[in-house]
Amino acid sequence: MFPKQALRELIANALVHQDFLATGASVMIEMYSDRIDISNPGIPPIQVERFIDENRSRNEQLAYLMRLFGICEEKGSGIDKVVSAAEDFQLPAPDFRVGETRTTAVLFAHQDFADMSKSDRIRACYQHCCLLYVSSQRMSNQTLRERFRLSESRTATVSLIIGATKEAGLIKADESESTSTRYARYFPFWA
Repeated sequence: MFPKQALRELIANALVHQDFLATGASVMIEMYSDRIDISNPGIPPIQVERFIDENRSRNEQLAYLMRLFGICEEKGSGIDKVVSAAEDFQLPAPDFRVGETRTTAVLFAHQDFADMSKSDRIRACYQHCCLLYVSSQRMSNQTLRERFRLSESRTATVSLIIGATKEAGLIKADESESTSTRYARYFPFWA
């Protein structure tokens, strides 16, 4: 099952951010047993790693009309809602992919933590960290355990995910509060 709000936001984003100058292409929604791919023609004007904290509309008038009709909500909050819904429904983190001519958002079906790949876990850690940062909070081992609904006995497992995400250059430690790894807080690489 997929969260309705996440689907609505991703479809609205695909419509609003499509490149109308691209010929022979349109918004596509593809359903599979394990995921839904929603894609639109065009390359985003911002990096996919910044979808949570930045916004730049390709078609501002269309975006305004969609907000007016209640199809989408406030400017720039859609991806935050998608990531938050994925966390609430215990889904793997959505994946945003840019090809040569299309941008694709992949919303995955539920997967147990044990079945998530290393890249799924790293993406979830990064997106969780971004979501907290834009809410003026910091990610910790505890918040990430809560995101994955893991017990305190899995602290070491979560530390490995945080370490891999740091190694990937997606997050960094907030050393302004404490240098202790036990109480460490993290923020996105761009903060």
